[in-house]
Amino acid sequence: MLSADAITALHDLLTARWHQEAMEIWHLPKDPFPALVARQHLANFELWHTEDEARRPDASDTQLARVKRRIDETNQRRNDLAEQLDRTLLEFLAPHNLPLPDAELNSESPGLIIDRLSILALKIFHTAEQVNRPDAPPGHAERNQTRLAILEGQRDDLAACLARLWTETLAGKRSFKLYRQLKMYNDPALNPAVYTHG
Repeated sequence: MLSADAITALHDLLTARWHQEAMEIWHLPKDPFPALVARQHLANFELWHTEDEARRPDASDTQLARVKRRIDETNQRRNDLAEQLDRTLLEFLAPHNLPLPDAELNSESPGLIIDRLSILALKIFHTAEQVNRPDAPPGHAERNQTRLAILEGQRDDLAACLARLWTETLAGKRSFKLYRQLKMYNDPALNPAVYTHG
């Protein structure tokens, strides 16, 4: 069901493809769980590039307001999909009576780890671009090569943690829960900036 290596490979494949090809020709993987991983990664991909729009020095106030709303909507989708990853894994485990209720609880769920791996894939891709940037000033490639090695090491460590969590959950040694993000900023009933100015 869950393979950390397959997830990081899918993140890298999709990141490269989305930067090279028109999004219209992309199709979700056929298997449901990788398709969900891809949808969650797409939210992070869109969030990354939307946030870049907000950092443009020439962005107008009107453009920034529009971008901010897109960021909020995309971030909500990103968090919802991370929760859906956990729900899907827990539904897979339930017929096997897993996770065991007395197993040691992991502080981070697989969905949250997959989200972090997704962000690392984007950081790795864009840092590698900087390593190979032809118009970069002296020393730029070397600094980014060092950053790239750090990011790749962090991703290796995190992927190993995800693999161990899943293996130990299947063995009944570890457990995880669905941790709801319960974001308030998009809920007009909970955000006073919205309900007092609605």
